Amino acid sequence: MGGTHAQVCRIGGSQMSSFIVNEKCNGCLACVQNCPNRALDYRDHAGKRVLMHNMGLCARCGQCWRVCPEQAVEFRHLLESPWQEVVALGLTACRVCGEPVYTFDYGKKVSEKLRMPAEALCPAHRREKGLRVWSRIRPASPPSPGGAR
Repeated sequence: MGGTHAQVCRIGGSQMSSFIVNEKCNGCLACVQNCPNRALDYRDHAGKRVLMHNMGLCARCGQCWRVCPEQAVEFRHLLESPWQEVVALGLTACRVCGEPVYTFDYGKKVSEKLRMPAEALCPAHRREKGLRVWSRIRPASPPSPGGAR
């Protein structure tokens, strides 16, 4: 009896950001049919079945993992997904102590909004500066009668 040999094609090693389907998957669609949020879908095209996962729709409920008869969904990766760096921005440091205060881009935006340069001071040094300015504006009060302050 003649038959066709189904070729398995793994896209990107079958790994997306934190959803993994291993080599045991046989395309039965139990996961797709039982996903309560419809975060799984498939397309049959050009002789291949492609399973798709949408992390934006996924509730991480584990239903796909529970219903897969082949144990092809590696759900632990949905729970243990690592932090991924998405951007790295240059920092402006406090001009007094060197503690990071804000990013270059944020400082530029604040300066544009204020129409003056943003002063690079950490919260502690900003507070000290405010106290010095306030003491110049409002000099120490003379002692009240009776010696009470």
